[in-house]
Amino acid sequence: MRSTIGSIFVVLCLLPVAEAQDKPQAYLGARIIPISGPEIQEGTLVVHQGKIVSVGPARSAKIPDGVDRHDAKGKVIMPGLVDTHSHIGGVEGADSTAPIQPDVRVLDSINVRSARIQKAQAGGITTANVMPGSGHLLSGQTLYLKLRDGNTIDDLLIRDGQGNIAGGLKMANGTNSRRAPPFPGTRAKSAALVREQYVKAQEYREKVRRANGDREKMPERDLRMETLVEVLEGKRTVHHHTHRHDDVLTAIRLAQEFKFHMVLHHVSEAWKVAPEIAASGFPVSLIVLDSPGGKLEAMDVSNRNGAVLEKAGVLVGFHTDDSVTDSRHFLRSAAFAVRDGMSREKALEALTIAGAKMLDLQTRIGSLEAGKEADFILLSGDPLSVYTKVLETYVEGKKVFDRSDPKDLLFAVGGYGASRGDELHLDGFEEEGE
Repeated sequence: MRSTIGSIFVVLCLLPVAEAQDKPQAYLGARIIPISGPEIQEGTLVVHQGKIVSVGPARSAKIPDGVDRHDAKGKVIMPGLVDTHSHIGGVEGADSTAPIQPDVRVLDSINVRSARIQKAQAGGITTANVMPGSGHLLSGQTLYLKLRDGNTIDDLLIRDGQGNIAGGLKMANGTNSRRAPPFPGTRAKSAALVREQYVKAQEYREKVRRANGDREKMPERDLRMETLVEVLEGKRTVHHHTHRHDDVLTAIRLAQEFKFHMVLHHVSEAWKVAPEIAASGFPVSLIVLDSPGGKLEAMDVSNRNGAVLEKAGVLVGFHTDDSVTDSRHFLRSAAFAVRDGMSREKALEALTIAGAKMLDLQTRIGSLEAGKEADFILLSGDPLSVYTKVLETYVEGKKVFDRSDPKDLLFAVGGYGASRGDELHLDGFEEEGE
């Protein structure tokens, strides 16, 4: 009897919350940066049931009856940030038994209760491409996550229109994968091994086609080949770790040979081969550093990459590679890039819609437009100012970070208990080089 009364009490307590979530929410008077259009100096954002209902100037806003109003005067609202390359959640990928392991799924290794996910929310990140490391030529399948508050990985998954889990495939070249056998010892051997596997995938695909559904004629199931076939058929994007200019061109060469879609990541020496990157049509996800260094192959990294690639006409996004760059400071990537010549417009796009395009989610996230998912952040000031703080973060209209909440503030600024259960991740140097 006591348990029944307790259950009824809990339900009654939750009713106001459920009703509040079901009501339209209007954020009034903020300076709004929609990304999809000019900034609105005094605007109104209306969201309902996880979607954006309207965004525009306050004087012409149509606010539904019964809406909950939130005073946002003096604040800035912009889309939630899209991190195209992250390692939050203590993620693990391939092991040391082979350099090519496309069958590995980071889906099976993410701790959704990791403090680093909450720190990413504190940095305004609402969507992340969570990757295995770069110590392998192919280290596994990446996962596109919405940084909702959740108890299991299923609570954070993004699914496409057919219900498939959204994600890509991690590839790498350069120094990280060059080590003792069974790994390749040279750059040329690295490319040869990758080429060999994609040729096998082409042959596997052809056998499946010829079988035409006849189980007797089907080849023995091969999870590695199935993944590479998805890449060949454009169902899975390759996210390619690469630094040196010659490694960048090798990645482009392989992608063009096998006709797969690719995003180039890091690209420390992009400024050396910007015309070639532009001619390839592949987008670039840059890491922007406040203290360059750490790898010989990245010694010529430049924060001018954003400006140089923008001028060349390349689609540019940013990423944290968390914990190489702390997710809580993701906004700084745009500020550094602007300081080194990138336009404000393209730098802000690189934090939002450009990343959404790289994950093929641009119709759902990346800008503040009616009908899109209500992922947005509330800032204390201009996003490029060193003094600006992320005040609130919303995923699909639900608040997942509130700086005024002492528990959330702990993740934003650090302190005892803020990193409990976390593990340090250095991309490429996890157990014999991840």
